[in-house]
Amino acid sequence: MSSQRIASADADDPTLEADVFARNCTSRPVLQNVASRWGTLALVALREGPYRFSALRRRVDGVSERMLSQTLQALERDGMVHREVQETIPPRVEYTLTDLGAEVADRLEALIRVLETNMPKVREAQAAYHRD
Repeated sequence: MSSQRIASADADDPTLEADVFARNCTSRPVLQNVASRWGTLALVALREGPYRFSALRRRVDGVSERMLSQTLQALERDGMVHREVQETIPPRVEYTLTDLGAEVADRLEALIRVLETNMPKVREAQAAYHRD
């Protein structure tokens, strides 16, 4: 089936092959959640192990409480993050990666390593761009 036919077909049909380049593909919002700045950083931070919300917020420096909450909800909905409420007083909530989330986080962490390693080249390219 061509991607045009998939795009115009029922987007919720689980038998259709995902094609992120197709306009109505259901993988696009998932890609957006994972590839967003906060989604990427939250997933890679959770590779280190379970985090409570406040500790994760400190680890992902600069994210607001509201944005981290929305990001974690989206990642939980997409099956990347598991949220566990522990019955303590006060209640304790811990976030961990699912198997899928761990696989995605591994790939994102590799991308981050490539970018960090090549920042001198990036800065050089940026300077050359602004000189022209």
